[in-house]
This record gives sequence, structure tokens and C-alpha cells, in this order.
Amino acid sequence: MAKITSIEASLRAKAGKGAARATRRGGLVPGVVYGAGRDATLIALDPRIINRGLQQSGWRSRLYEIKAEGVTERALIRDIQFHPVSDAPIHVDFQRLRAGEHVHLEISVHVTGEEVSPGIKRGGVLNVVRHTIEVTADPEKIPEFFTADVSALDIHDNVRWEDLKGTENVVPVLQIPNFVVATIAAPTVDVEQTETTDEAIVAAAEDK
Repeated sequence: MAKITSIEASLRAKAGKGAARATRRGGLVPGVVYGAGRDATLIALDPRIINRGLQQSGWRSRLYEIKAEGVTERALIRDIQFHPVSDAPIHVDFQRLRAGEHVHLEISVHVTGEEVSPGIKRGGVLNVVRHTIEVTADPEKIPEFFTADVSALDIHDNVRWEDLKGTENVVPVLQIPNFVVATIAAPTVDVEQTETTDEAIVAAAEDK
């Protein structure tokens, strides 16, 4: 299950660009919580809350419990708008969640076992094909992340969807059966050496 992060917010009385600018002048980030068949709730957040969340991996799948003046909303971040120059967050969209109503979201992939992988020990290179995977899930059963274990992988081996841990309660959006998530590729230096050897063989043959 994904961890639930509680954050404090204040309610905003008005929507619109003017009201949003006034919120920013007050040092806060305007936001909105929508969905679940209810009216949108306008909120204002401390920008440090947003920045702290962005510094952690998997923020797109993190569950937030937003507390604003006696009202509690459980939601996912759906969009963050940034200032074009400073990159500071200037608006946040949250999607309100309701148990039993499946949502689309991206779950991050955590790789384990790199230090003991036979393929990596032999010089192979870990290639993570999908750092996140889009899935549908019940809000009450959203995993914090997926785990890709490469501890037994040799060169040219791979981790596929069915090999991941933490996928029990979700359905992948990608319609490719058992798609590849990570591979152990052959060492680049081997390829370069092979190409050099081939060139030498060709050159030697031409000199005869």
C-alpha cells in the first residue's frame, strides 16, 4: 500500500486568475481538489510542502490526506504548474479519491539486487526500460512502488511485468503481454573490441 502523507491547507474563497495571484502574493500556492462527483474545493498550500514532495520519488502515486479548516480530502496530485523562469510551483491540481472508483496513475519501479547480479558482476549494464508504469488501481490498494529484483540475472536476461513484486492489486495500462521492464545488456566495451577486431581482420585480408 502507498503511504498516506497528511498535509495542512487553507481554503480559498474565490477562483480565477486574480484570486490565484493574490494567493501567491501571500506566499502560498493555489490549488484545487476535484472529482468523485463533488464540487471542486479551492485550497492554498505552503510551497515547502510541494517542494518537499517533489524531492521524493514516486510523487505521482503518493496518497495525500489534505486537511483544510475541518475538511479532510484524500487525493492524488494530478498536475503541477511551474513558473517559467524560477521553476517554483504556482498551481497544483489534486484528484479526489473514492473507494472502489479505480484511478489511472504511474507507479515507480525500484530495482534491487544490483550488487549480486551475475550479469552486472561480469560487466553487464543495467538498462531500466520503464522507470514508471501506468496502471489502474483501487485507491485503497495503490502500491507505494514496484520492485524489480535483478539479483539472479545474467547478461541478456530481463525483468518483465510478471516478475515485478507489488503488482497484485493493479492492472497495467500498456496492452503488451508481459512487457520488459529492465534488462542486463552486454558490456559496451565487448562490442567495441569486437568491432575493432573485425576491422583488423578485414584490413589484414585486404593487404594479402
